[in-house]
Formats: sequence, C-alpha cells, structure tokens
Amino acid sequence: MVPLSIPSRCRTADKRSFGTVLGIGGSRGMAGAAAMAGKSALLAGAGLVQIAVPDPVLETVAGYYPEYTTIPCPADCSGRFSLQSLPVLLERCRNAAAVFIGPGLGYSDDLTQLAGQFVRQAPCPVVADADALQPDILAERNDNVTLVLTPHHGEFARLTNTTVPFEDDMEQRKASALAFAGRYRTVLVLKGHRSIITDGSRLELNSTGNPGMATGGSGDVLTGLIAGLLAQRLMPVFETVCLAVHLHGSAGDLAAEHLGELSVTATSILAHIPAAIAALNSGSE
Repeated sequence: MVPLSIPSRCRTADKRSFGTVLGIGGSRGMAGAAAMAGKSALLAGAGLVQIAVPDPVLETVAGYYPEYTTIPCPADCSGRFSLQSLPVLLERCRNAAAVFIGPGLGYSDDLTQLAGQFVRQAPCPVVADADALQPDILAERNDNVTLVLTPHHGEFARLTNTTVPFEDDMEQRKASALAFAGRYRTVLVLKGHRSIITDGSRLELNSTGNPGMATGGSGDVLTGLIAGLLAQRLMPVFETVCLAVHLHGSAGDLAAEHLGELSVTATSILAHIPAAIAALNSGSE
C-alpha cells in the first residue's frame, strides 16, 4: 500500500505549489510540541507552514525554527488558547491546504469547545492529535472535510470511552480501529507497535519503527509529517497517511541505528526525515 517513491516536482513550481499548512498548538510549558510539528511539516515538503500559538509562547515557537511563520492568538491566564482565538483560526485556515491541531494545546473548557468548533467549520483536511483528541471533535462535523486522527492507546480510550486495555491484542485493536473509523468517517492512525491505519474499510499495519520512538514529542513529529504531505496533494488521503506513518517509523529506525534506541528523541526523528525520504525514493530501504 505504501508508495515506493514520492512523485518528483515540476521544475517550474513555486512554494505555493506545495500547499500551506496551518498548525494550531502550543501553550505555556508545551511550546516545543507545536514547533516540532511545524518543522516536521516543512521537512515533509510543504511549501509554507504557519503556526498559530497563544501569544505568550509566540517568541519561543518562532525562535525554534526560522522557516515557518507564527500567528499570535488570544490566550487565557494559563498561557493556553482562549475561545476568542476561534475567529482568527478560521480566517487563517481559508488559505490552508491542510491543518494540524493538538500538539501542546493543553486542556481547558475553552479548548474543548475550540477544538470541536474548529474541526466542524474547517474547510480543508484536519489532522488532530494529542490534546485535540476530544469526543467533541467527532460531533456534527462536515463529512466533506477529511479528518485524520492519530491517537495512542490512552487517547483512543478517551475517544471511545473505554477502559479495558487492549494494546497487546492486535486483533482487538484492528477490530476497534475499523469500527471507529467507519462509524465516524475518519482516517485513523492507532499508534503503537505496528501502528494501524484505517479508513473504516481498508486497514494497513505499519512495518517501520522501534521502541526508541516511545518518547515525548514523537507523535507531534508524525502529526506535522501527515499534514505536510497532505498539503501537497501527492496522492489520495489514505495512501498519504500510510506514507507518512511509514516515513515516520523509517526516520525513527535511522535515528536508532545512529544513536541507539535508548537515545532516540523526537528531535533526532526530525533530523532523519530527509534521509528517510531519500531512502524511499532511491529504493534503498
């Protein structure tokens, strides 16, 4: 299912040919999550990346990587997005080819409403991860807009209101993932050993990755990678998500090869994305 290569670029293309990603994330104490997701989207090949962040952490996120731009948004007293940010976010996503929301977002009643209302009104594909993975984002959404969810086991339990652990039962994981994606008309990435990708009818098991990737920020890198590839519209959505998950694991494998599994970090996964893409395109994986 995973493509053997990424289509080559037209020689006369410019940055807007490869899509704009709008990232929504970050809060006081978790600014790095949005920053890493934004960098990942750029390394995936997105032409432009704009990251909307609460105003108190704008300088931190902006200083992490100079190639994306930042959008200041109203914040609450704890340095998280306030609900007043919603009009700004909806206006900014008009020109986006893909959006990610969730990395470093934090939790509050306002954020629960913000995520749900944004996903319902967004006009382009949305990749939701981490703190945006709340049941509110599944209610009354636009079926014409692609929604990609990337939960780990605990986040999936929150979305499904289940408490029975099944992370070691692959058949139950597959059955639950298929049923969920079909019911809510999403593309689901259920992360873990052999991550599951499904749209409710098709299901793929990812073959790349290693235990060293069980580290803070790894999921944020995947979120940005998916959004960055979606923005370029290289192939259909399901195949694009499969490709992103494959490349994420491949970058983690390269990081483990050079550093050892114990020393793999999210930033080392980021650093190996270009090599993972090059290996895929050369057929040397």
